[in-house]
Amino acid sequence: MEAQFVYIALAAAFGLFMAWGIGANDVANAMATSVGSKALTIKQAIIVAAIFEFAGAVLAGGAVTSTIRRGIVDVELVSGTPELLVYGMLAALLAAGTWLLIASHRGWPVSTTHSIVGAIVGFAAVGIGVDAVQWSKVGTIVMSWVASPLTAGVIAYLLYQSVQWLILSKDDPLLYAKRYVPFYMFLAAFTMTLVTILKGLKHIGLNMSTGDAYLLAVVIAAIVAVIGKVIISRIQADPEAEREQRFATVERVFAILMVVTACGMAFAHGSNDVANAIGPLAAVITTAQSGYVSAQAALPIWVLFLGGLGIVFGLATFGIRVIRTVGRKITHLTPSRGFAAEIAAATTIVIASGTGMPVSTTHTLVGAVLGVGMARGIEAIDLSIVTRIFVSWVVTIPAGATLAIVFFFLFRAILP
Repeated sequence: MEAQFVYIALAAAFGLFMAWGIGANDVANAMATSVGSKALTIKQAIIVAAIFEFAGAVLAGGAVTSTIRRGIVDVELVSGTPELLVYGMLAALLAAGTWLLIASHRGWPVSTTHSIVGAIVGFAAVGIGVDAVQWSKVGTIVMSWVASPLTAGVIAYLLYQSVQWLILSKDDPLLYAKRYVPFYMFLAAFTMTLVTILKGLKHIGLNMSTGDAYLLAVVIAAIVAVIGKVIISRIQADPEAEREQRFATVERVFAILMVVTACGMAFAHGSNDVANAIGPLAAVITTAQSGYVSAQAALPIWVLFLGGLGIVFGLATFGIRVIRTVGRKITHLTPSRGFAAEIAAATTIVIASGTGMPVSTTHTLVGAVLGVGMARGIEAIDLSIVTRIFVSWVVTIPAGATLAIVFFFLFRAILP
Protein backbone atom coordinates (compact mmCIF):
# COMPACT_ATOMS: atom_id res chain seq x y z
CA MET A 1 0.00 0.00 0.00
CA GLU A 2 2.83 2.36 0.90
CA ALA A 3 4.65 1.51 -2.34
CA GLN A 4 1.47 2.22 -4.32
CA PHE A 5 1.20 5.70 -2.76
CA VAL A 6 4.90 6.42 -3.50
CA TYR A 7 4.53 5.37 -7.15
CA ILE A 8 1.40 7.49 -7.71
CA ALA A 9 2.84 10.53 -5.89
CA LEU A 10 6.07 10.38 -7.92
CA ALA A 11 4.12 9.85 -11.16
CA ALA A 12 1.92 12.90 -10.42
CA ALA A 13 5.00 15.05 -9.66
CA PHE A 14 6.91 13.91 -12.75
CA GLY A 15 3.75 14.14 -14.91
CA LEU A 16 3.29 17.74 -13.77
CA PHE A 17 6.98 18.41 -14.57
CA MET A 18 6.54 16.90 -18.05
CA ALA A 19 3.35 18.94 -18.65
CA TRP A 20 5.28 22.04 -17.54
CA GLY A 21 7.90 21.17 -20.19
CA ILE A 22 5.20 20.85 -22.86
CA GLY A 23 3.92 24.31 -21.92
CA ALA A 24 7.42 25.82 -21.81
CA ASN A 25 8.44 24.40 -25.17
CA ASP A 26 5.66 23.04 -27.36
CA VAL A 27 2.90 25.57 -26.69
CA ALA A 28 5.21 28.22 -28.10
CA ASN A 29 4.49 26.63 -31.48
CA ALA A 30 0.84 27.63 -31.33
CA MET A 31 1.68 31.16 -30.21
CA ALA A 32 5.10 32.03 -31.68
CA THR A 33 3.90 33.30 -35.06
CA SER A 34 1.19 35.47 -33.44
CA VAL A 35 3.72 37.04 -31.07
CA GLY A 36 6.51 37.31 -33.66
CA SER A 37 4.21 39.13 -36.09
CA LYS A 38 2.92 41.39 -33.26
CA ALA A 39 -0.68 40.18 -33.79
CA LEU A 40 -0.63 39.41 -30.04
CA THR A 41 1.56 40.63 -27.20
CA ILE A 42 3.30 38.05 -25.02
CA LYS A 43 0.77 38.70 -22.24
CA GLN A 44 -2.21 38.25 -24.60
CA ALA A 45 -0.67 35.08 -26.07
CA ILE A 46 -0.27 33.56 -22.61
CA ILE A 47 -3.92 34.36 -21.74
CA VAL A 48 -5.22 32.93 -25.07
CA ALA A 49 -3.04 29.83 -24.79
CA ALA A 50 -3.96 29.32 -21.13
CA ILE A 51 -7.67 29.28 -21.96
CA PHE A 52 -7.56 27.13 -25.10
CA GLU A 53 -4.71 24.76 -24.14
CA PHE A 54 -6.36 24.11 -20.77
CA ALA A 55 -9.78 23.63 -22.42
CA GLY A 56 -8.28 21.23 -24.97
CA ALA A 57 -6.42 19.24 -22.31
CA VAL A 58 -9.38 18.92 -19.91
CA LEU A 59 -12.35 18.73 -22.30
CA ALA A 60 -10.80 16.63 -25.06
CA GLY A 61 -7.70 15.10 -23.47
CA GLY A 62 -9.36 11.71 -23.45
CA ALA A 63 -11.04 9.44 -20.93
CA VAL A 64 -8.80 6.57 -21.98
CA THR A 65 -5.23 6.89 -23.15
CA SER A 66 -2.68 4.53 -24.59
CA THR A 67 -0.17 3.71 -21.84
CA ILE A 68 2.68 3.63 -24.34
CA ARG A 69 2.46 6.34 -26.97
CA ARG A 70 2.25 5.19 -30.61
CA GLY A 71 2.86 1.51 -29.81
CA ILE A 72 6.60 2.02 -29.33
CA VAL A 73 6.96 -0.83 -26.80
CA ASP A 74 5.37 -4.29 -26.56
CA VAL A 75 3.72 -4.16 -23.10
CA GLU A 76 3.10 -7.92 -23.07
CA LEU A 77 6.80 -8.43 -22.33
CA VAL A 78 6.46 -6.77 -18.89
CA SER A 79 3.15 -8.43 -17.91
CA GLY A 80 4.96 -10.66 -15.38
CA THR A 81 6.99 -7.81 -13.87
CA PRO A 82 4.67 -4.77 -13.62
CA GLU A 83 7.13 -2.93 -11.36
CA LEU A 84 9.52 -2.64 -14.34
CA LEU A 85 6.85 -0.70 -16.25
CA VAL A 86 6.35 1.60 -13.23
CA TYR A 87 10.10 2.32 -12.91
CA GLY A 88 10.32 2.80 -16.68
CA MET A 89 7.42 5.21 -16.95
CA LEU A 90 8.66 7.27 -13.97
CA ALA A 91 12.10 7.39 -15.60
CA ALA A 92 10.60 8.35 -18.98
CA LEU A 93 8.56 11.23 -17.50
CA LEU A 94 11.49 12.60 -15.52
CA ALA A 95 13.91 12.19 -18.46
CA ALA A 96 11.63 13.87 -21.01
CA GLY A 97 10.79 16.68 -18.57
CA THR A 98 14.50 17.24 -17.83
CA TRP A 99 15.37 17.41 -21.55
CA LEU A 100 12.51 19.87 -22.17
CA LEU A 101 13.78 22.02 -19.28
CA ILE A 102 17.28 22.11 -20.84
CA ALA A 103 15.94 22.81 -24.35
CA SER A 104 13.48 25.48 -23.17
CA HIS A 105 16.19 27.23 -21.14
CA ARG A 106 18.32 27.39 -24.31
CA GLY A 107 15.32 28.52 -26.41
CA TRP A 108 15.41 25.39 -28.59
CA PRO A 109 12.03 24.33 -30.03
CA VAL A 110 12.13 20.53 -29.72
CA SER A 111 9.42 17.90 -30.04
CA THR A 112 7.80 16.84 -26.76
CA THR A 113 6.50 13.71 -28.50
CA HIS A 114 10.03 12.76 -29.59
CA SER A 115 11.32 13.52 -26.08
CA ILE A 116 8.93 11.06 -24.42
CA VAL A 117 9.33 8.48 -27.23
CA GLY A 118 13.13 8.64 -26.87
CA ALA A 119 12.82 8.23 -23.11
CA ILE A 120 10.49 5.21 -23.43
CA VAL A 121 12.79 3.61 -26.02
CA GLY A 122 15.76 4.09 -23.65
CA PHE A 123 14.12 2.44 -20.64
CA ALA A 124 12.59 -0.37 -22.75
CA ALA A 125 15.87 -1.26 -24.45
CA VAL A 126 17.77 -1.68 -21.15
CA GLY A 127 14.94 -2.58 -18.76
CA ILE A 128 12.99 -5.07 -20.88
CA GLY A 129 15.21 -5.91 -23.83
CA VAL A 130 16.11 -4.48 -27.24
CA ASP A 131 13.47 -6.71 -28.88
CA ALA A 132 10.72 -4.98 -26.85
CA VAL A 133 11.15 -1.81 -28.93
CA GLN A 134 9.18 -1.55 -32.18
CA TRP A 135 12.13 -0.16 -34.14
CA SER A 136 10.11 0.28 -37.34
CA LYS A 137 7.86 2.76 -35.48
CA VAL A 138 10.93 4.64 -34.26
CA GLY A 139 12.17 4.70 -37.86
CA THR A 140 8.97 6.35 -39.12
CA ILE A 141 9.27 8.99 -36.39
CA VAL A 142 12.85 9.75 -37.49
CA MET A 143 11.62 10.01 -41.11
CA SER A 144 9.07 12.61 -39.97
CA TRP A 145 12.01 14.89 -39.07
CA VAL A 146 12.35 15.48 -42.80
CA ALA A 147 8.79 14.90 -44.08
CA SER A 148 6.80 17.21 -41.78
CA PRO A 149 8.96 20.37 -41.93
CA LEU A 150 9.46 19.92 -45.70
CA THR A 151 5.70 19.54 -46.34
CA ALA A 152 4.84 22.53 -44.14
CA GLY A 153 7.66 24.60 -45.66
CA VAL A 154 6.48 24.03 -49.23
CA ILE A 155 2.83 24.83 -48.34
CA ALA A 156 3.86 28.00 -46.43
CA TYR A 157 6.08 29.14 -49.33
CA LEU A 158 3.26 28.73 -51.85
CA LEU A 159 0.68 30.35 -49.54
CA TYR A 160 2.78 33.43 -48.88
CA GLN A 161 3.69 33.73 -52.57
CA SER A 162 -0.06 33.74 -53.34
CA VAL A 163 -0.61 36.54 -50.76
CA GLN A 164 2.18 38.56 -52.37
CA TRP A 165 0.88 37.95 -55.89
CA LEU A 166 -2.84 38.50 -55.21
CA ILE A 167 -2.65 41.33 -52.65
CA LEU A 168 0.69 42.82 -51.62
CA SER A 169 2.04 43.45 -55.15
CA LYS A 170 -1.05 45.45 -56.21
CA ASP A 171 -1.28 49.26 -56.35
CA ASP A 172 -4.28 49.21 -53.99
CA PRO A 173 -3.55 46.26 -51.65
CA LEU A 174 -6.54 46.95 -49.37
CA LEU A 175 -8.98 46.69 -52.29
CA TYR A 176 -7.54 43.31 -53.25
CA ALA A 177 -7.40 42.22 -49.58
CA LYS A 178 -11.17 42.83 -49.35
CA ARG A 179 -11.59 40.68 -52.45
CA TYR A 180 -9.32 37.75 -51.61
CA VAL A 181 -8.98 37.58 -47.79
CA PRO A 182 -12.44 35.95 -47.42
CA PHE A 183 -11.00 33.00 -49.43
CA TYR A 184 -8.08 32.82 -47.00
CA MET A 185 -10.60 32.97 -44.16
CA PHE A 186 -12.44 30.03 -45.72
CA LEU A 187 -9.14 28.10 -45.94
CA ALA A 188 -8.22 28.99 -42.35
CA ALA A 189 -11.62 28.03 -40.91
CA PHE A 190 -11.74 24.81 -42.97
CA THR A 191 -8.26 23.74 -41.85
CA MET A 192 -8.70 24.71 -38.20
CA THR A 193 -12.07 22.91 -38.00
CA LEU A 194 -10.46 19.75 -39.39
CA VAL A 195 -7.48 20.03 -37.01
CA THR A 196 -9.89 20.44 -34.08
CA ILE A 197 -12.00 17.44 -35.13
CA LEU A 198 -9.09 15.15 -36.05
CA LYS A 199 -6.66 16.09 -33.26
CA GLY A 200 -8.79 17.93 -30.72
CA LEU A 201 -12.01 15.95 -30.45
CA LYS A 202 -11.02 12.40 -31.37
CA HIS A 203 -10.52 11.54 -27.68
CA ILE A 204 -14.10 12.24 -26.59
CA GLY A 205 -15.80 9.52 -28.63
CA LEU A 206 -16.83 11.82 -31.48
CA ASN A 207 -17.48 9.08 -34.03
CA MET A 208 -17.59 11.27 -37.12
CA SER A 209 -16.79 9.80 -40.53
CA THR A 210 -14.17 11.50 -42.69
CA GLY A 211 -16.88 12.65 -45.10
CA ASP A 212 -18.95 14.21 -42.29
CA ALA A 213 -15.86 15.90 -40.84
CA TYR A 214 -15.05 17.51 -44.21
CA LEU A 215 -18.69 18.52 -44.75
CA LEU A 216 -18.87 20.17 -41.31
CA ALA A 217 -15.55 21.94 -42.00
CA VAL A 218 -16.88 23.29 -45.34
CA VAL A 219 -20.10 24.58 -43.71
CA ILE A 220 -18.25 26.31 -40.83
CA ALA A 221 -15.64 27.72 -43.23
CA ALA A 222 -18.36 29.14 -45.52
CA ILE A 223 -20.10 30.85 -42.57
CA VAL A 224 -16.77 32.32 -41.35
CA ALA A 225 -15.90 33.54 -44.86
CA VAL A 226 -19.27 35.29 -45.28
CA ILE A 227 -19.06 36.97 -41.86
CA GLY A 228 -15.43 37.87 -42.57
CA LYS A 229 -16.32 39.45 -45.90
CA VAL A 230 -18.96 41.66 -44.24
CA ILE A 231 -16.51 42.79 -41.52
CA ILE A 232 -13.60 43.39 -43.92
CA SER A 233 -15.75 45.40 -46.34
CA ARG A 234 -16.20 47.99 -43.57
CA ILE A 235 -12.48 48.41 -42.86
CA GLN A 236 -11.17 51.78 -44.00
CA ALA A 237 -7.56 52.59 -44.86
CA ASP A 238 -5.50 54.29 -42.15
CA PRO A 239 -3.45 56.91 -44.10
CA GLU A 240 -1.26 57.80 -41.11
CA ALA A 241 -0.29 54.17 -40.41
CA GLU A 242 0.22 53.52 -44.13
CA ARG A 243 2.69 56.39 -44.40
CA GLU A 244 4.94 54.42 -42.05
CA GLN A 245 4.11 50.97 -43.47
CA ARG A 246 2.38 50.62 -46.83
CA PHE A 247 0.56 47.41 -45.88
CA ALA A 248 -0.47 48.49 -42.36
CA THR A 249 -4.24 48.13 -42.93
CA VAL A 250 -3.90 44.85 -44.86
CA GLU A 251 -1.67 43.40 -42.14
CA ARG A 252 -4.32 44.41 -39.57
CA VAL A 253 -6.78 42.15 -41.40
CA PHE A 254 -4.36 39.22 -41.29
CA ALA A 255 -3.64 39.91 -37.61
CA ILE A 256 -7.33 39.29 -36.75
CA LEU A 257 -7.18 36.03 -38.72
CA MET A 258 -4.08 34.92 -36.85
CA VAL A 259 -5.71 35.27 -33.44
CA VAL A 260 -8.48 32.88 -34.57
CA THR A 261 -6.03 30.31 -35.99
CA ALA A 262 -3.88 30.53 -32.83
CA CYS A 263 -6.92 29.66 -30.67
CA GLY A 264 -7.68 26.62 -32.84
CA MET A 265 -4.07 25.42 -32.79
CA ALA A 266 -3.88 25.86 -29.00
CA PHE A 267 -7.07 23.81 -28.41
CA ALA A 268 -5.96 21.00 -30.74
CA HIS A 269 -2.46 20.99 -29.25
CA GLY A 270 -3.69 20.89 -25.66
CA SER A 271 -6.03 17.98 -26.36
CA ASN A 272 -3.47 15.96 -28.29
CA ASP A 273 -0.06 16.56 -26.73
CA VAL A 274 -1.20 16.48 -23.10
CA ALA A 275 -1.12 12.69 -23.62
CA ASN A 276 2.70 12.90 -23.69
CA ALA A 277 2.55 13.77 -19.99
CA ILE A 278 -0.56 11.91 -18.85
CA GLY A 279 -0.10 8.68 -20.86
CA PRO A 280 2.87 7.44 -18.79
CA LEU A 281 1.23 8.90 -15.63
CA ALA A 282 -1.95 6.92 -16.34
CA ALA A 283 0.17 3.79 -16.90
CA VAL A 284 1.77 4.12 -13.46
CA ILE A 285 -1.58 4.81 -11.71
CA THR A 286 -3.32 1.84 -13.38
CA THR A 287 -0.40 -0.53 -12.80
CA ALA A 288 0.12 0.56 -9.17
CA GLN A 289 -3.58 0.23 -8.32
CA SER A 290 -4.33 -3.01 -10.16
CA GLY A 291 -0.98 -4.80 -9.98
CA TYR A 292 -1.03 -5.76 -13.65
CA VAL A 293 0.01 -4.18 -16.96
CA SER A 294 -2.63 -2.88 -19.38
CA ALA A 295 -2.20 -1.39 -22.86
CA GLN A 296 -5.03 1.07 -22.13
CA ALA A 297 -5.53 3.11 -18.97
CA ALA A 298 -8.61 4.90 -17.63
CA LEU A 299 -7.93 8.52 -16.74
CA PRO A 300 -9.20 10.13 -13.54
CA ILE A 301 -10.32 13.72 -14.21
CA TRP A 302 -7.67 15.09 -11.82
CA VAL A 303 -4.97 13.79 -14.16
CA LEU A 304 -6.37 15.88 -17.04
CA PHE A 305 -6.51 18.94 -14.76
CA LEU A 306 -2.91 18.28 -13.68
CA GLY A 307 -1.82 18.12 -17.32
CA GLY A 308 -3.73 21.28 -18.24
CA LEU A 309 -2.37 23.26 -15.28
CA GLY A 310 1.19 22.10 -15.95
CA ILE A 311 1.00 23.21 -19.59
CA VAL A 312 -0.34 26.67 -18.69
CA PHE A 313 2.27 27.15 -15.92
CA GLY A 314 5.09 26.09 -18.26
CA LEU A 315 4.03 28.59 -20.91
CA ALA A 316 3.71 31.43 -18.39
CA THR A 317 7.13 30.83 -16.79
CA PHE A 318 9.46 29.68 -19.59
CA GLY A 319 7.47 29.87 -22.83
CA ILE A 320 8.85 33.27 -23.86
CA ARG A 321 12.29 31.77 -24.65
CA VAL A 322 11.04 29.41 -27.36
CA ILE A 323 8.46 31.93 -28.60
CA ARG A 324 11.33 34.37 -29.26
CA THR A 325 13.31 31.76 -31.20
CA VAL A 326 10.46 30.61 -33.48
CA GLY A 327 8.60 33.92 -33.76
CA ARG A 328 11.45 36.42 -34.02
CA LYS A 329 14.88 34.89 -34.57
CA ILE A 330 14.42 32.56 -37.58
CA THR A 331 13.01 35.25 -39.91
CA HIS A 332 11.12 38.54 -39.64
CA LEU A 333 7.38 37.83 -39.42
CA THR A 334 4.42 40.05 -40.27
CA PRO A 335 0.78 38.98 -39.74
CA SER A 336 0.45 37.87 -43.41
CA ARG A 337 3.66 35.78 -43.14
CA GLY A 338 2.66 34.39 -39.75
CA PHE A 339 -0.78 33.51 -41.11
CA ALA A 340 0.78 31.61 -44.03
CA ALA A 341 3.05 29.70 -41.62
CA GLU A 342 0.25 28.79 -39.20
CA ILE A 343 -2.16 27.60 -41.92
CA ALA A 344 0.65 25.59 -43.55
CA ALA A 345 1.40 23.89 -40.23
CA ALA A 346 -2.30 23.14 -39.66
CA THR A 347 -2.68 21.78 -43.21
CA THR A 348 0.33 19.50 -42.69
CA ILE A 349 -1.24 18.18 -39.47
CA VAL A 350 -4.49 17.44 -41.38
CA ILE A 351 -2.54 15.62 -44.13
CA ALA A 352 -0.63 13.66 -41.47
CA SER A 353 -3.84 12.67 -39.67
CA GLY A 354 -5.25 11.38 -42.96
CA THR A 355 -2.14 9.45 -44.01
CA GLY A 356 -0.98 8.21 -40.60
CA MET A 357 2.37 10.02 -40.87
CA PRO A 358 3.67 10.78 -37.36
CA VAL A 359 4.35 14.52 -37.14
CA SER A 360 5.73 16.86 -34.55
CA THR A 361 3.90 20.17 -34.17
CA THR A 362 7.29 21.77 -33.47
CA HIS A 363 9.00 20.48 -36.61
CA THR A 364 5.94 21.35 -38.69
CA LEU A 365 5.73 24.97 -37.53
CA VAL A 366 9.49 25.60 -37.77
CA GLY A 367 9.39 24.19 -41.32
CA ALA A 368 6.47 26.50 -42.15
CA VAL A 369 8.30 29.58 -40.78
CA LEU A 370 11.34 28.59 -42.87
CA GLY A 371 9.09 28.28 -45.95
CA VAL A 372 7.77 31.82 -45.42
CA GLY A 373 11.34 33.07 -45.00
CA MET A 374 12.43 31.31 -48.21
CA ALA A 375 9.68 33.16 -50.10
CA ARG A 376 11.76 36.30 -49.46
CA GLY A 377 15.10 34.66 -50.25
CA ILE A 378 17.67 32.69 -48.23
CA GLU A 379 19.18 35.93 -46.86
CA ALA A 380 15.90 36.53 -44.95
CA ILE A 381 16.65 33.51 -42.72
CA ASP A 382 19.12 33.37 -39.82
CA LEU A 383 20.93 30.16 -40.75
CA SER A 384 22.90 29.98 -37.47
CA ILE A 385 19.60 29.76 -35.51
CA VAL A 386 18.23 27.16 -37.95
CA THR A 387 21.39 25.03 -37.59
CA ARG A 388 21.06 25.06 -33.79
CA ILE A 389 17.40 24.04 -34.04
CA PHE A 390 18.18 21.12 -36.38
CA VAL A 391 20.97 19.88 -34.07
CA SER A 392 18.57 19.98 -31.08
CA TRP A 393 16.06 17.88 -33.09
CA VAL A 394 18.64 15.19 -33.85
CA VAL A 395 19.82 15.11 -30.20
CA THR A 396 16.29 14.88 -28.69
CA ILE A 397 15.64 11.11 -28.98
CA PRO A 398 19.15 10.02 -27.84
CA ALA A 399 19.11 12.61 -25.02
CA GLY A 400 15.71 11.38 -23.78
CA ALA A 401 16.88 7.76 -24.03
CA THR A 402 20.16 8.36 -22.15
CA LEU A 403 18.48 10.26 -19.31
CA ALA A 404 15.77 7.60 -19.03
CA ILE A 405 18.35 4.81 -18.74
CA VAL A 406 20.11 6.65 -15.88
CA PHE A 407 16.83 7.36 -14.04
CA PHE A 408 15.54 3.79 -14.65
CA PHE A 409 18.53 2.19 -12.89
CA LEU A 410 18.30 4.78 -10.12
CA PHE A 411 14.59 4.06 -9.46
CA ARG A 412 15.11 0.31 -9.65
CA ALA A 413 17.82 0.60 -6.98
CA ILE A 414 16.00 2.88 -4.52
CA LEU A 415 12.23 2.37 -4.93
CA PRO A 416 10.31 -0.36 -3.05
